[in-house]
Amino acid sequence: MKKLWEIFIVFFKIGTFTIGGGYAMIPLIEKEVVDKRGWIDRKDFIELLALGQSAPGPIAVDTAVFVGYKLAGIWGSILAVLGSVLTAFIVMVVYAATYMGFKDNAIIQRVFLGIRPAIVALIAVPVLRIGKSSNITKKTIYIPILTVFLIVVLNMNPIYIIIISALGGLIYGIYKERAQVKGATK
Repeated sequence: MKKLWEIFIVFFKIGTFTIGGGYAMIPLIEKEVVDKRGWIDRKDFIELLALGQSAPGPIAVDTAVFVGYKLAGIWGSILAVLGSVLTAFIVMVVYAATYMGFKDNAIIQRVFLGIRPAIVALIAVPVLRIGKSSNITKKTIYIPILTVFLIVVLNMNPIYIIIISALGGLIYGIYKERAQVKGATK
């Protein structure tokens, strides 16, 4: 029960003090569950993050589901998600109820103008960390470059890239396994 409460509190703090949405939450989740608490090692976190990215829905919520589940099963998932979205839910209800009266306020507009660059940086941090942790080599560097090209230049749907990448990884794994079996029988 103590672990469940800790999961809720950790994700509640992250959800409360993160501005900028899902991608901005990722470095905070990583810092809490990998660096600070040691609940999950970095490699497992990267894998859970990849699962969260490939699942439908907001990445922070998906990541909370997978991290919570790894830590404490279904209740861990439920409390991690609840913790991560509760503050945002309350703020959005209050914001929606009051926004129309303040949307043209110069101070509010300046605040949001100042927040935008920080959000970009918060989104960039997990991208850089994932890049460092994903074992990209001279042989595999073409994959992220090709992915960016397909999305930005050819406007390809990321879902197709995820499916193609999953199939490519499966085929490569099978090929590598067969090559090891052949090498062992010689």
